[in-house]
Amino acid sequence: MRKNGHRAPGSAPPRTLRFPWNVRSLAGQLMLAQLVLVVVLVAIAALALVLQSRNASTRDAQHRTRAVAEAFALAPGTAQALDGKDPTAELQPRAEAIRESADVDFVVLLSPEGIRYTDPVPSLIGERANPMYREALTQGPFTRTIPGVRGITVTSVVPVHRGNGSIAGLVVTGVTVKRAQNTSAAELPALLGSAAGVLVLSAAGTVLVGRRLRRQTHGLGPAEMTRMYEHHDAVLHAVREGVLIVDAEGRLLLTNDEARRLLDLGPDAEGRLVTELGLEPSVAALLTDRRAVSDAVRPAGDRLLVINVRLTDSPGSVASSVATLRDTTELRAVTGRAEAARERLRLLHDAGARVGSTLDVRRTAREMTDVAVPRFADVATIDLADPVLRGDEPDVSGQPLRRTAVTAVPEGTVPGGGSATFPVGEPVTAVRPAAHARALAEGEPVLVPDLSQVPELTGGPARTGAFADGATGPADAGRAERIHALGLTSLISVPVRARGRVLGLAEFWRTEASGPFDEDDLALAEELVGRTAVCIDNARRYTREHATAVTLQRSLLPGGLPDQDAVDAAYRHLPAQEAGVGGDWFDVIPLPGARVALVVGDVVGHGLHAVATMGRLRTAVHNFSALDLPPDELLGYLDELVGRIDDSGSAGSAQVSGAACLYAVYDPAAGRCTIATNGLPTPALVLPDGTVSFPDIPVSPPLGLGGEPFETATLELPEGSRLVLFTKGLIREYDRDADVGLAALRDVLAGLPDAGPEETCQAIVDAMVGPRPGDDITLLVAATRRMDADHVAEWAVPSDPSAVAPVRAEVAGRLGSWGLADLGFATELILSELVTNAIRYATGPVRVRLLRARSLICEVSDGSPTAPHLRRAAMTDEGGRGLYLVSQFAERWGTRYPDRGKVVWTEQSLEPPAMPAEELSDEDLLDQWDDDLE
Repeated sequence: MRKNGHRAPGSAPPRTLRFPWNVRSLAGQLMLAQLVLVVVLVAIAALALVLQSRNASTRDAQHRTRAVAEAFALAPGTAQALDGKDPTAELQPRAEAIRESADVDFVVLLSPEGIRYTDPVPSLIGERANPMYREALTQGPFTRTIPGVRGITVTSVVPVHRGNGSIAGLVVTGVTVKRAQNTSAAELPALLGSAAGVLVLSAAGTVLVGRRLRRQTHGLGPAEMTRMYEHHDAVLHAVREGVLIVDAEGRLLLTNDEARRLLDLGPDAEGRLVTELGLEPSVAALLTDRRAVSDAVRPAGDRLLVINVRLTDSPGSVASSVATLRDTTELRAVTGRAEAARERLRLLHDAGARVGSTLDVRRTAREMTDVAVPRFADVATIDLADPVLRGDEPDVSGQPLRRTAVTAVPEGTVPGGGSATFPVGEPVTAVRPAAHARALAEGEPVLVPDLSQVPELTGGPARTGAFADGATGPADAGRAERIHALGLTSLISVPVRARGRVLGLAEFWRTEASGPFDEDDLALAEELVGRTAVCIDNARRYTREHATAVTLQRSLLPGGLPDQDAVDAAYRHLPAQEAGVGGDWFDVIPLPGARVALVVGDVVGHGLHAVATMGRLRTAVHNFSALDLPPDELLGYLDELVGRIDDSGSAGSAQVSGAACLYAVYDPAAGRCTIATNGLPTPALVLPDGTVSFPDIPVSPPLGLGGEPFETATLELPEGSRLVLFTKGLIREYDRDADVGLAALRDVLAGLPDAGPEETCQAIVDAMVGPRPGDDITLLVAATRRMDADHVAEWAVPSDPSAVAPVRAEVAGRLGSWGLADLGFATELILSELVTNAIRYATGPVRVRLLRARSLICEVSDGSPTAPHLRRAAMTDEGGRGLYLVSQFAERWGTRYPDRGKVVWTEQSLEPPAMPAEELSDEDLLDQWDDDLE
C-alpha cells in the first residue's frame, strides 16, 4: 500500500507491468523526447539529401545541354548545312540522332532570324522561335532555366560560327526539369528506408533505457517525486508554523525549524520523550494526551502559543499525532506593522492623487501639507527659496527661505494667538539648529525623535544655531517658547530636492500625544517630500515658461488702442492660467476714409509656438490691411500665408495646428460694417434700444486648409450700436457648451442696454470668466459712431477736362463753410491732379468725395483698376510731377479697390502746414517725380 508517495512498511512491491510509454513517468518523457529528436533529425537529413539530389540533377542537365549544343555547333559541316539550300533535310536527321543519344528533350537549329530548321515536332519547323534566343547573337552562348511549351526546361543556346567569324545560326538544346529530377526521385525509397531503420533502432534503445531508468527510480514518476520533495521541504521548513510529529509513546519523531525556535528545543530533541524536553507542563500534556485539540492557547516562556493537534492513526500505519504551533505575540506585532505599512501606502496613494493637481507652486506645497496633517504629523510646513516661487533656478545658499505652506492641528493654542511657525509669505529668518542647517546645505534629511535634546528649539541654555549657509547666530527664543506652548516634541526635516537641486525645506512636527517619529516615519517623509518635490519643480518650470510666454505675448499684442473717429472701443485679454498662454489676439486698425478695421484672432494650442505664430499672423493682418483689402480677400491671403508657414517648416518643427480670424471693416460715413470670419463665433450685436442678437454671418473653415473662398456679410448699424467680438475661450469657460455660453453672453448684454464699451467688457468678464481661465480669452467691444452728414460732401465729375474748374470751386466753398479755408490751395491742387489723371487715363464714372474727420480726406474714384505710381521725371519732361506734388501736400495718400474701379485718397492735417524757411526754386520744383499711369 502506498501513501503520500511512500510504500507502506512490510508491503510487497506491486506486480503489475508498467510500460515506459506512459508519458507521465520520467522514463516515458525521456523516450518521447528522444523519438521526437530522432524523427526531426531524420526528416531534416532526408530533406537535405532530396534538395541536394535535385540541385545536382539540375546542374547535370545544365552541363549536358551546354555540351550537346557546343558539340553540335562545332561539328564539321554544321555551318555549311545552315548555309545550304535545304538545311532542314540535312540537319533534321542529325539533330534527332543527337537528341536520342544525348538523352535531351530537344535539339533545335535556328537561323539568325529565329526560324526553326529542326525540331522534334516537325510541325514547328519553319516557325519563329522565342525572341530570347537572339541574345546569343550578341552576348554569346548562355544556359538558363526557362518556361516553354514542354514545361520548365534547362535550355542552352550556342551560336554556330562560319569560318570568317560570322554567325550562321543557333543551336538550342534543352532538358525539362521534370526529366532531370527523375533520377533523384528514384533514390527516395532507399533514403526513406534508411531513415525508418534508424528510427526503429533509436526507439528500441529508448525503450531499454526507459525500463532501466524506471527500475532505478522505483517506479516513481516526476509528479510523485516532486510531491515527496515539497512535502518534506515546504511543510517542515518553509511554513511560519511549528510542526511536531509525536508517536503513541510520547516520543518526538519529527520537528521543523519553527517549532525548535518557539519551544527552544535542542538539536538532539528528535527521538526523545516530550516530557524530557523541558517544556511547559500544559504544553507537554497537550502533545502527549493523544486527543485532537483545536486552537488551544498555552504559555511557553514569554510567548503565547496557539496549539492544534491531529491524530494520524490509520490501519497498517504507526500511530502518531501531528501538532502545529503559532506565536500569537509575533502575529499581533506583525499585524500592527502591516496595518502601519498599509496606512503609509494609503497616505502615499492619497498624496499621489492630491498633490500636483495644478501647476501652481504655492498650491502644490499646500496640498502636501494638507495630506500630511493630521494623518502623519500635527504640524507640517514647507519653506521654498524665492527664485523657486518666481520660476527661476533654485538657490538656497546665503538667503532665507520663504514660508510657502503651513497646516497645523490644533490651532489657536498659543498664548496671544501666535503661531509656532512663520506666517505664509514671510521669510523664515529664525536660526535653525546646526544639524538642520547642514541638512539643508547637504540635502540630507534629519530626524529628531525628542526635541528636548535640541536646546535651540526648546529654549534650553545653549541657544545658538546656524543659518542655511553655515553661519552661526543666536536662536529665536520666542519661537522656542511657541514650540513649547504647542507641545511639539518630535521633528523631521527633509530638504525639498528635485533633479539634484535643493528647492527648500519641509518640516513635520508631532506632539507628545501622537508619539515620536521613528526611522520608518523618516523613510515615509522622504518619499512624500520626494514626490512633492518633483511636482513643485514641474510647477516651477511651468511658472518660468508661462511667465516667458506671457511676456512674449504682451509684447506682441497692442499696448493700447489707436485714435480714430469710427468707434469707441474697449478690450480685455486674459491669458490662460491652467494650460499655458495661447495665441489669441485683437486689433483696432484705422483705415483710409475714416474707416476702422476690428480684428480678433485665435491660434490653436498653447505655449511659445502659439504665441510666436500669433505674432506672425497679427503682423500679416497689419500688412494686408495697409493694402486696404476687403475682408474676404484679406482672409484669403492670410489663409495662404498659414499654408506657406506649414510648408516651409523644417522637419520636426511644430506646425500651425489651426488658426481662426474675424475681420470687420466699419465705415462711419455709411454706417455699414462688412464682416468675414473663419472658425470664430459670430459677434454679438447690441442695438441702441438694447436688443441683443447674433447676426447670421457665414463661418468659413479655419485658416490653413485652403481651397474654399471666404464669404462676407454686410450689416447696417445705427449709431450707438455695440459690436462684441470674442474668442471661443469666453463661451467655453468652465467647460460649458458653446450654446450655453452664447446664451449666458446674451443674458449679460441684455442687462446692459446703456453701458459703454468699458463697462460692457468688465461686466462680461465678471459674469463669465473664472479666476483661472483654462484658455485665452479675448474680448473686444466697439460702439459705433456715425459721421455727421454736414461733414461729407460728394460730387460727380463729367469726363471732360473743363469740369475740373467747377469742382475746385465747389470744394473751396465747402472748405470755407467748414472753417478750413487755409487748406484751400493745397486741396485744390490735390484734387486738380487726381481728377485730371482720372479723366485723362481712367474710365468713368468719376466722383469726388470730401470728408471732414480727424483729418481732411479727399477721395477720387473712377472705373479703372489701374493704380497711379510715382516715377522720376527727366529734366526735359514737361509733365509727370503731379503725384509728387500730391505726396508733398498730403500727409498720406494711397489707393484702395472697391467692387468696381479704384479710389485714390489723400489725408491732410486740419492744421495748416508750416511754411518752409526757404522757398523752393523753380528748378527744385521741376526736378521731381513723374506720376503717369503705367
